[in-house]
Amino acid sequence: MLSIFGEGLVDHESVEQMKSALSLPISVKGALMPDSHVGYGLPIGGVLATRGGIVPYAVGVDIACRVRLSIFDVKSDFFFKNIEKFEKALLKRTFFGVGAKNPLNEHHPVMDDPRWDKIKFLAKLKDLAKSQLGTSGSGNHFVEFGIVKFLRPYERFNVDEEYLGLVSHSGSRGLGAKICNHYSSLAKRVTNPPKTAKNLAWLPYPGEGEEYFEAMELAGDYAKANHELIHSRITKELDLRVIFSMENHHNFAWVENVDGNECFVHRKGATPAAAGQLGYIPGTMIDPGFLVLGKGNPRSINSSAHGAGRIMSRRYAKSHLSYQEDVINLSSSSGVRVLRAGRDESPKVYKDIKKVLAAQEDCVEIIAQFEPKLVVMAGDDEEAED
Repeated sequence: MLSIFGEGLVDHESVEQMKSALSLPISVKGALMPDSHVGYGLPIGGVLATRGGIVPYAVGVDIACRVRLSIFDVKSDFFFKNIEKFEKALLKRTFFGVGAKNPLNEHHPVMDDPRWDKIKFLAKLKDLAKSQLGTSGSGNHFVEFGIVKFLRPYERFNVDEEYLGLVSHSGSRGLGAKICNHYSSLAKRVTNPPKTAKNLAWLPYPGEGEEYFEAMELAGDYAKANHELIHSRITKELDLRVIFSMENHHNFAWVENVDGNECFVHRKGATPAAAGQLGYIPGTMIDPGFLVLGKGNPRSINSSAHGAGRIMSRRYAKSHLSYQEDVINLSSSSGVRVLRAGRDESPKVYKDIKKVLAAQEDCVEIIAQFEPKLVVMAGDDEEAED
């Protein structure tokens, strides 16, 4: 059974790709979010519930890619008066790009996790993970400052005040990509998916899928650690105090109850949205992001969109868009400073985030809006790895 949210926003090829995923003998239920677009294996914005097996490429290469939001105890006027200081902090304390390494030699307890040595394949990746700890990838990965406005009372926040927020978006770096490719290759040797779903080989669970699941969870903890370090070093650099923080991830497989059965729920570019669950859905470098509360819609398998969703390929954007006109000038005219980005991340390559949110009103409730003001991403010459 497939549920589609925002049918006018979802292309035919994504629908066909999702139908192929549902042809797997382990598939139970599927959903497409309104930001969906074609991906490798499963569409970005695709949700797939399975029983008896787990699909590495329904999780994807950037395992546990996530967003983290921090709100500080300073108001917006302080930010605008000191924007050059914030700009310097972003450039000094973030590290972006394919293969980017952390020059600060930081440590995080995740690197002491016993799972690195328990699984032989992970032991070989530990040095790589250590070198990239606390860094961000390319593509749509970003760190940005902006203004948070609550649309209804929530905890200590008032609707008539503006707050300063920091949002980051990135995942498990090279570690996640190598885990995905290794276990997907194993899955192709273990199972024989239909030709229409050749990139969705699965690992039996119980069985070979157990080791992948453990490796995936470690990659998730590693991705979380990356965001903790990014936010911590920026906060210290600017001598700020965090009064609220939250995060959520996608590109993951959760064990959840689906229509009375225990299933693996793969969310590739989709946000968990169980009843009362906090989530954050970014827009573009100039369009707002949204803090939301899940409604627990069974049709969406307790999920929502994870962003605006692309309408233009990276290759087309790089060959047809101008960095100056379609990134720098466009963002500046919207009151946003982009310190570094790629042409393939111009707002022109994305759907209208407000239409995306409107198409899933029965999945989430919006409680706050984040207006980006200062953005840094990987450079224009980087290859995407999102």
